[in-house]
This record gives sequence, C-alpha cells and structure tokens, in this order.
Amino acid sequence: MAIRKIRIMGDGVLTKKCKEVKEVTPRIRQLIDDMIETMYEEMGVGLAAPQVGVLKRIVVIDVGEGPIIMINPEIIETSGEQCGSEGCLSLPGKMGQVTRPNYVKAKAYNEEMEEIIVEGEELLARAICHECEHLDGIMFVEHVEGELYDVAPAEEEEL
Repeated sequence: MAIRKIRIMGDGVLTKKCKEVKEVTPRIRQLIDDMIETMYEEMGVGLAAPQVGVLKRIVVIDVGEGPIIMINPEIIETSGEQCGSEGCLSLPGKMGQVTRPNYVKAKAYNEEMEEIIVEGEELLARAICHECEHLDGIMFVEHVEGELYDVAPAEEEEL
C-alpha cells in the first residue's frame, strides 16, 4: 500500500466525470488499498478516486465503523435534510455550510463486483453524497451556503 498525492481544487482532474469500473483487476485492488491508506493518513472520512488523480468510479468511506468500498456507486434514495459544516481533503483548511439529505441509500459494487446496498444517516449520508459527487466532477463548494471559512487543521472534520 502507498500514500497517494491528493489533488487540490484547481486541478482539472477534479472537474471530470469518472469512468465506470468494468472489472476489479489487481491494479484496481491496489488503488482501493492506497485510497484507504491515504484517507486514514489524511484523517478524512471519505476519498474518491479522482482526488488521487484516477478517473474511476470508486469511493472509500469510513465514519468510524470500518472502511466502506463503493465501486460504481449510485444514489437510489434520499430523505430528510441536514445542514452542517463540510470540508474536503482537496480543499484543505476550508469548510462551509452545506445542506444534504439526512438519509441516503446507494447501490454499488464491492471488490468482488457483487452488488451491495449502503444505507446511511447523518455523517455517513453526507459522506456518500459528497464522495459520489466527486465522481461527476462536482465539489462541495458548489453547494456551500454563504462563504467558505478557514479552519485550523485540528478543528477540521475532513470529508
């Protein structure tokens, strides 16, 4: 496993739509392992493949219950609403208020290319929405209500 360089807002790769994963090759498995290690190293709760420069539809998330790997994720149901501070490893030191669904249900594939359903509320719902949007070239700043604000690294709840 290896720590990968996180692309910072302004890098063109973050604005591109990612390609569907057709099969899990050894190279894809390595990417997933590296993404998880990078997410933990950077103290984030989620990471999408384009954030490490790879235009594949893969996200990893861990809100404290162990890593969730989602290949080709698709949000199929949402409900409720929550508004809270959101940040991104691709925009270090900045946060903003974003309204997201309070409940999200997504369909994806695991590392064996078996279909899985991931359901989450609150932080997990926020993370699923945030990371899935990266796969379509959308960053959270497009949803910020008001202004971005600076935060010290120790204060960030990176997402």
